[in-house]
Amino acid sequence: MTRQHLIEQIQQKKSYLCVGLDTDITKIPKYLQSHPDAVFEFNKQIIDATKDLCVSYKINTAFYEAMGLKGWEAMQKTVDYIPSEHFTIADAKRGDIGNTSSQYAKAFFEVLNFDAITVAPYMGEDSVRPFLEYQNKWTIVLGLTSNKGADDFQKLLINNKSEQSLPLIPGLVDPFRQNFLYQQVIEKVSRWGSAENLMFVTGATKASDFAEIRDAIPDHFLLVPGVGFQGGSLEEVSKYGMNADCGMLVNASRAIIYASEKEDFAIEARAIAAQYQQEMSQYLSPK
Repeated sequence: MTRQHLIEQIQQKKSYLCVGLDTDITKIPKYLQSHPDAVFEFNKQIIDATKDLCVSYKINTAFYEAMGLKGWEAMQKTVDYIPSEHFTIADAKRGDIGNTSSQYAKAFFEVLNFDAITVAPYMGEDSVRPFLEYQNKWTIVLGLTSNKGADDFQKLLINNKSEQSLPLIPGLVDPFRQNFLYQQVIEKVSRWGSAENLMFVTGATKASDFAEIRDAIPDHFLLVPGVGFQGGSLEEVSKYGMNADCGMLVNASRAIIYASEKEDFAIEARAIAAQYQQEMSQYLSPK
């Protein structure tokens, strides 16, 4: 999917909602758990109920991989069922030496046909490059995540001595002063691709950091988890994270898909998704 197509979907639906299909078979309504294809049936009903309110679906692959072959089949069927105008994300957090990453890219971009995949950048450019080589596919790099342990490494202060020979670029971090590790990661990775094929994960629980991140990467899209059960504020992340093209996909998973444990789960999921969409439409409206 191209950047322009994604922007058009956001404008048409007045939404930048991404619904996370992090489907745990033990948490879906009990009446469905005996279904021969329970995960896909649950996902199918969620998609039918929310597809006009969101622009993206994110599948956390761990929930499917844990089920073995049956889980991979459910994931493939789910991706195939999602309407083509939606931006599909494999939340797989891959990243390895080049030839291994090439196989991951082939699996998720060619076989499963996702539009995007989340990638951990710790092993450096050669571990990310194979994903960036695909046309009209997106690499979503972990920048500042929303989990509690993010501060263990991402908020470490470092001196970027290796970069001191480079000229200063307006908006990017200053290599002559201490910066957080996540800032260095975002700044460096942003050079490997462009706003046409690179996004960054930026957790909603870190809304106070959004303004500085936007200064560094004004044009890139941000994938924003952490709104909903993790306590992130949609108003705050929209205030500091949006750019002229919106430039954000805000993910909500549990708050939507587990809105009800009963047979009305799809109806309740739609109601929560509609609340997000209505609030987003306000932030997208010209001031």
